[in-house]
Amino acid sequence: MKHISFILLLFFVHFLKAQSPAENYAVDPASEEQPGVPKGEVLKFTFENSKIFPGTWREYWVYIPAQYKADKPACVYVNQDGIQWKAPTVFDNLIHKGEMPVTIGVFVMHGKVKAENSNEALDRFNRSFEFDGLGDAYAKFILDEILPEVEKQKASDGRAIKLSKNGNDRAIGGSSSGAVCAFTAAWERPDALTRVFSAIGTYIGLRGADRYPTLIRKYEPKPLRIYLQDGSNDLNIYAGDWWMANQTMLRALTFSGYEVNHQWGEGGHNGKQGTAVFPDAMRYLWKDWPKSVPTGKSQNQFLSTLLLPEQNWELVGEGYRFTEGPTVNQAGDLFFQDIPNGKTYKVGNTNKVEIVNETSYNATGAEFDKDGNRYEVAQKASSIVKYSPDGKKVDIATNIVGNDLTVANNGNVYVTVPDGKEKPSSIFLIRPNGEKVEVDKGLLYANGLTLSPDQTLLYVTESASHWVYAYQILKDGTLGSKQKFGWLHVRDVDENAWGDGLTCDRDGRIYVTTKAGIQILDQTGRVNAILPTPNGNASNVAFGGKDFNILFVTANDKVYKRKLNAKGANNWDKPNKPEAPKL
Repeated sequence: MKHISFILLLFFVHFLKAQSPAENYAVDPASEEQPGVPKGEVLKFTFENSKIFPGTWREYWVYIPAQYKADKPACVYVNQDGIQWKAPTVFDNLIHKGEMPVTIGVFVMHGKVKAENSNEALDRFNRSFEFDGLGDAYAKFILDEILPEVEKQKASDGRAIKLSKNGNDRAIGGSSSGAVCAFTAAWERPDALTRVFSAIGTYIGLRGADRYPTLIRKYEPKPLRIYLQDGSNDLNIYAGDWWMANQTMLRALTFSGYEVNHQWGEGGHNGKQGTAVFPDAMRYLWKDWPKSVPTGKSQNQFLSTLLLPEQNWELVGEGYRFTEGPTVNQAGDLFFQDIPNGKTYKVGNTNKVEIVNETSYNATGAEFDKDGNRYEVAQKASSIVKYSPDGKKVDIATNIVGNDLTVANNGNVYVTVPDGKEKPSSIFLIRPNGEKVEVDKGLLYANGLTLSPDQTLLYVTESASHWVYAYQILKDGTLGSKQKFGWLHVRDVDENAWGDGLTCDRDGRIYVTTKAGIQILDQTGRVNAILPTPNGNASNVAFGGKDFNILFVTANDKVYKRKLNAKGANNWDKPNKPEAPKL
């Protein structure tokens, strides 16, 4: 019996070996030391003063090529999990042959919080938190803490270390969780990191990276170049299938117009193929340098229809405390509020910003009616005010601390009245005769609101969730058929989308400002596209300009604009019925 068990054991071991293909990869000459090639040096340091990951301790290494001179900043490659891929030797050879620029390598370990007594307790390992999570924390850690720390060091011969601040001169890479970490850092900060090497990346459900293929397809493309590697025998576990996830990433990146290369193999979750392809990955990532990595064109038809070639974000004004309430008059002139300063501004065809009201009572939401009257939510005065075209002011409703409003073609005014994130909000209807009616109660921080182009639906953002609600507007102006309707993306670092202001274009698309950018929904409530703003903030939106095809966005201390292939639905116009959506 023991003899049979032993034979079965031998058979099982042989079977496992047969199922795991041998990984034999050709060795790139750049991975081996070559005679006559100057060798750079590698220095080792520790870092334990992070404010972004407080209490952590880690090691990092700095590779300084022999060709580096301190008279100008060098290009930078950042790698997670320390030194991998025989990188110093590869850099020596590729820099010597001119196949990559003079590049300083920074090889960073994940952090850990050391136990007070290592004999009795484990350290707290920060690797998954730092590497697998989405958001900009790790990018900030590298850009604001590690790279400045590296520049405090010196080469062994006293050369100062100067690193380029230009994102086109920076690459980042890693394997497994370190790979998704590298991609996340570049995704969050494409202005600072443009080239990504990803080996056996964890684009699965460990901490939300499985969302990337969807986000890549929806976001306006970013100027990134990516090299992917994985093997068909990579892990397939509770969080997902590494191999399939990497292929899905490739398809998403290709669909969205990114410069992307890949190398697939049959290996498992290890660094063998990554090491073999690393020289070629560096050649690909640094090709054509110092030419900038271009921004590709997405195959997302919804997004491509809206975007116009050579039309990017432009700064309208800056230096405010907090901007909100953008609205336009019949001439397409923009009006917006600086809430804390209690001022209302106007931007006309000359693009000059001028003050039209020095005392707006901390006005927030605003909108014009068909007669050219401007309505504002005057929070400090607890009222809804109306300014006639000649500037005369009258209260149309009092004892109401509103947040935003919209004015229908028939003169009905709808106002959101939130009461914090946990208490139910109210929505009020103010009829032309001044009658004030509560038409809904219950949303958690009801915020922005707008009408559909045919003015039969009212859309309202619930900031304390990821929903845009839809209501049917009944004949008497009251609301019915309340429903969670528009589904918004939530950033990894947030508990809610914080949908704020919103507007519609004449085709029925819904533009919602959120913490993730301007999320654009089709008529069925699906986010098809996401436009981030230059400073990453967005509080409200409105279409303006003489043709009403310029999207204005209030963004904290700034206001931006961008011309789109779409025209805003103005509530003072006769309601129009858009084409039916594709279901």
